[in-house]
Amino acid sequence: MAKKIVRRRRMSSTKANIQRKENFQYILILEGVAVGFLAGLIVSMFRFAFIKAESMRDILVEAASHKITVGILGTGLLLFLLITAAAITKREPISGGSGIPQVEAELKGKLNARWAQVMIGKFIGGILTVGGGLSLGSEGPSVQLGAMTGKGFSRINQRLKTEEKLLLTCGAGAGLAAAFGAPLAGVVFTLEELHKNFSKEVLLSTMASAITADCISSYLFGLKPVFGFTVASGMPLNRIWMVLILGIVMGVFGVIYNKTTFFVQDVFARFNPFFRKVAVPFVMVMILAFTLPQTLGSGSQLIAPAGQGKFEAGFLLLLLAVKYVSSAISFGSGLPGGTFLPLLVLGALSGGLFTEVLSPIAGYSEKCTEYFVILGMAGYFSAIVRAPITGIILISEMTGTFSNLLPLAMVSLSAYMTAEILKGGPLYEQLTERLIAGGRVKNTHRRNKILIESEVHFGSLMDGRPLSAIDLPTGCLVVSVMRDRHEIVPGGSTRMRAGDKLIILCSEGLVMDVQAELDKKCKTVRI
Repeated sequence: MAKKIVRRRRMSSTKANIQRKENFQYILILEGVAVGFLAGLIVSMFRFAFIKAESMRDILVEAASHKITVGILGTGLLLFLLITAAAITKREPISGGSGIPQVEAELKGKLNARWAQVMIGKFIGGILTVGGGLSLGSEGPSVQLGAMTGKGFSRINQRLKTEEKLLLTCGAGAGLAAAFGAPLAGVVFTLEELHKNFSKEVLLSTMASAITADCISSYLFGLKPVFGFTVASGMPLNRIWMVLILGIVMGVFGVIYNKTTFFVQDVFARFNPFFRKVAVPFVMVMILAFTLPQTLGSGSQLIAPAGQGKFEAGFLLLLLAVKYVSSAISFGSGLPGGTFLPLLVLGALSGGLFTEVLSPIAGYSEKCTEYFVILGMAGYFSAIVRAPITGIILISEMTGTFSNLLPLAMVSLSAYMTAEILKGGPLYEQLTERLIAGGRVKNTHRRNKILIESEVHFGSLMDGRPLSAIDLPTGCLVVSVMRDRHEIVPGGSTRMRAGDKLIILCSEGLVMDVQAELDKKCKTVRI
């Protein structure tokens, strides 16, 4: 009798899941607005506190250079901040690190984070680390804060797991939009990097969420784009050839950056948590505070003067080297904070150094530094994250102009291809794999049902082949095929066409296996 009741409940849940999928497009957009509003409030408060923490740290460092008593006080405060941040990550490990790999693991069904605890830990921990001078950014924590807001909204309103994934995606896009003041980049990032699915539901709901969050950040809190650096005109055409060279250089540097990140993580893994989370960051920050204090924190304040050509080549090289090492150590510590913003700073410094060195060689009296600073950011981002469209849109939004789309696309493509040729893996994808492989996350909800969408790409293995050619795990069911806005009841002999959208019902524990099969059969172009 008990088995029959359980079976009926599962059938009822599955039926409700399918019915909800058919009718919730407009509801999801409204829910995206709600999640965007909440995420916008939370991330804006986080960003506001983040800015204040950086400002107070800079004031304290400046005062410490003149008064020994302030220096002693600052040393004690730094130690307290690092110990507290380490305690937070010990209590809630998922709140450590960037936050983006954790969100990706959640979307893959390999993590069931405690959303309220993670939000508290990430919010406080992110502020403490930047206040402590670590070379970390606010964007990764903002993405995770937004994603957990979406998850919390789903749990409170008792939404189905399929819908929860979409709301989590909405929150992540809203978090990035509020963090950078770049709503389009927030939308594209979720599609390109997180969800990896360009469906209408994801696009519209995430767009509604990101726009709402940006409005909250811009109009309610009065927050402006992070860089405060604009490029008013398009790049001179006689410098275009330099863009391709810069892209190749950024591609090589990006691969080195990723390898360095993983190397430092592996080295730090051999030491006890106190050493890597407190002792090493403490020593690093103390050295930088009295030698090169402008490299402390995210480093966003370096971009504007770099773009204005205020740094000589030698000083740019010094800033680049120090920022590179401090970023690797800061992220390797495992304390809360993102890599997104620091890597953009590294790209900006690299672009500034590039034009300082190459322009005299090429015989240009005017260096066009501002152009190569933004191009360096886009190229470095594309090589490291492998999300070139996000990089192009993000830099365009944050510099207040779309007049440099051509050189941005050129540098992003050349950097992307260089990194691919060198076989360097995407940063967040590899971090997610390491997170899962390290046993730090577990799938605690394998019995939950979820719907997966996948489009048949032109020239893929499934283009023109029967549905039976897809080798899905046992227990998975293709419930629908959408073709030209018409629903087809699928069968094994149903031949797929390019543009068809498959809707598959499976257990959440099988999500990664199903996605791998769909990527291989539906998205990979045949040669």
